[in-house]
Amino acid sequence: MTKDEVLKGLLASKAVAVIRMTDAAKLAQAAAALRKGGVTALEVTMSVPGAVEIIRAMARDKEPGVLVGAGTVLDAGTASDVIAAGADFVVSPITDGDMIMACREAEILVVPGAFTPTEIVAAWRAGADIVKVFPATSLGPQFFRDLRGPLPQIRLMPTGGVTLENAREFLAAGACCVGIGTALLDKKLIDADDWEGLASRARRLVESLRGL
Repeated sequence: MTKDEVLKGLLASKAVAVIRMTDAAKLAQAAAALRKGGVTALEVTMSVPGAVEIIRAMARDKEPGVLVGAGTVLDAGTASDVIAAGADFVVSPITDGDMIMACREAEILVVPGAFTPTEIVAAWRAGADIVKVFPATSLGPQFFRDLRGPLPQIRLMPTGGVTLENAREFLAAGACCVGIGTALLDKKLIDADDWEGLASRARRLVESLRGL
């Protein structure tokens, strides 16, 4: 997929599932459940053991319309590794110029992290396709509504503090999509191997975002 196609897919999906797990076997089942529930953008973080190989397998076997990304990418070397593994997009909690450049040279969509308006603009100017606003827990949707006035050209993805209950509000406030982790990937459901329950949560999220 081209970078423009990936961007179009992310904007259409409206939500990126941030998968941060330690059990690789359960991760595969969780990812399948999320897809079954309609969540098509999946981000595997580098804190997951064997993350690069997991991304490689997911990218190889993904269904049409599914996007597989890498998260918590902190440097250019890791970016190159996940790009080689087939990641459709690269996400970071920070803005690292070399990491952004590695993605741009490979024509891979990149989502560096920032927090303040100054950091957000710096990330955008450095080449971000979308800026991840992290952690969004203490900011809330109003922060994104306030930024739309002076910075309407910057695509923003709040992550951290996004829930099934407030994801729609973040989008209505001006976010282009949201990153959602533990609020979607309920640990009790995963521990119980309740994959239908997890798919149901994914469906609930997707339904809540319809019409935006």
